Amino acid sequence: MIEIIPAIDIIDGKCVRLSQGDYASQKTYNEHPLEVARMLEDGGIRRLHVVDLDGAASHHIVNYKVLEQITTKTSLIVDFGGGLKTDEDLRIAFECGAQMVTGGSIAVKNPDIFARWIATYGAERIILGADAKDKRIAVSGWTEDSTLDLFEFVDGYRLQGITQVICTDIHRDGMMQGPALDLYQEMLEHDPQLHLIASGGVSGMDDIYRLEEAGVSGVIFGKALYEGCVTLGQLRPLLEA
Repeated sequence: MIEIIPAIDIIDGKCVRLSQGDYASQKTYNEHPLEVARMLEDGGIRRLHVVDLDGAASHHIVNYKVLEQITTKTSLIVDFGGGLKTDEDLRIAFECGAQMVTGGSIAVKNPDIFARWIATYGAERIILGADAKDKRIAVSGWTEDSTLDLFEFVDGYRLQGITQVICTDIHRDGMMQGPALDLYQEMLEHDPQLHLIASGGVSGMDDIYRLEEAGVSGVIFGKALYEGCVTLGQLRPLLEA
């Protein structure tokens, strides 16, 4: 059964969504992310993907107080990412209640630090963020492209113990035009044991069911939920299975 993981993206302490990572496309859905988290919890959601977009742009954790509010005032499992660049950033995230953290840019730019995090905290608490544009890794809130091949990047960290990978096709993120199903199928054919979490492009329940049929372990989505294209009622059969 595919794991349902709504996203709460935070700018200036507010719940927002971007399109293709473009900060100029920001749309605010709720000024109080805790309200959103509580609504999701009441609807049967068990896990959240919380992204500190200010942190991603600033290269250090920023919205940790919002993280702490969510983790102390709900029972949701939270994986947290955005701007985690140092041991201090990681310490703050875990002390503020994140059960897992997602590292993307750090895994590209400072692989020694990221490898140490895996060894220190365990693969169950460190998730690899693989944000891709045309099968190449992008970093720093998607403002920078790299020459790293997506498959080689993931393979390298799989050898270091990583089990969970969140893969976002940047072209599709926030566009609600369907997920990168072909890409995810290719990734799972390449590594059938990969715990792959798809992110970006979900436009309705059919997309979620297609991802499940493809063997994807989890799906992260936000805009489809906030725009009413996916409802908590529609998700309930998957949440109760």
